[in-house]
Amino acid sequence: MRPTVYDIAAAAGVSLATVDRVLNQRPGVRIVTREKVEAAIRDIGYVRDVAAANLAKGRVYPLVFILPTGDNSFMHGLYAEVRQAMTRSSLERTEIRIVQVPAFDPPALVAALDALHGQDVAGVALVATDAPEVRAAVDRLVDARIPVVTLVSDLTGSARHHYAGVDNIAAGRTAARLLGRFLGGRKGDITVLAGSMLVRDHRERLEGFAALMAAEFPQLRLLPVLEGRDDPEITSGLVSEALAGSNDIIGVYSLGAGNRGLIRALKATGQGRGLTVVVHELTEHTRAALQDGTIDAVLNQDAGHEVRSAVRVLKATADGQGFIAGQERIRLDIFVKDNLP
Repeated sequence: MRPTVYDIAAAAGVSLATVDRVLNQRPGVRIVTREKVEAAIRDIGYVRDVAAANLAKGRVYPLVFILPTGDNSFMHGLYAEVRQAMTRSSLERTEIRIVQVPAFDPPALVAALDALHGQDVAGVALVATDAPEVRAAVDRLVDARIPVVTLVSDLTGSARHHYAGVDNIAAGRTAARLLGRFLGGRKGDITVLAGSMLVRDHRERLEGFAALMAAEFPQLRLLPVLEGRDDPEITSGLVSEALAGSNDIIGVYSLGAGNRGLIRALKATGQGRGLTVVVHELTEHTRAALQDGTIDAVLNQDAGHEVRSAVRVLKATADGQGFIAGQERIRLDIFVKDNLP
């Protein structure tokens, strides 16, 4: 059996109240008595259940989610999942609030992070823009003993405590294999659509995609990356222009969001061309495009799992506790029209 506070009291020859004062570092205990209790804790191998103690004390965890604004269907889903987590706050003893910042705007993200200093914050989750100044701001929070989790896109070289998202290099490689196999040995050009190379998840997906394409499908040539800033209007214009300017394009890989604009361009400019298209994130728009054959496959990450994981990890880290790595691993789902949930 695990040692209890009763065992500590018996070993040290003190009352339960004294043990409680020592464990919670409260005053009113003589130094010699405190040393006896601490020696008993070491001798019997007592490990405090911090989570249970906080539950007994009714501790509430104020958590902040910093999310980008913009007309991005996946991010709309992420917002919805955070709001869903808010409905569980009374059960999970959290107080969650959302701070909005413009997408792909490092100075705005830094300002939002720095504003949290001095506030009652038990943890911060953010969709990171991968920039040195953002990394420095995250490190300042960690130095201030505030747990930080990155969501969806990680932050290179930072001191953040955990990343809640998929393996994006593996995701890019998976997209390349699907696209290459679907094209069945055809020779031609591939248009790659990103949101911004300022975010690590887009860079890593491109890295994985390009590496596997070069190694296993050399007959397919990658065109320069189009950056649509995850904006449907910008994306539609870029893709329409690319398709109108070349008949050699036979495949499209959308590694970010902005898929509403992509789908619009494909239906307007790519009709009848037999394009093979792989995209990320299952939304109502990509679902419909899968069903009508406009796109061929969707790689998806579970935004709800990412939010729930962030909450669990932030609470555990705030308590100085570990977490189960396997439970927090975010899987990559592959959907075609035949296995839609």
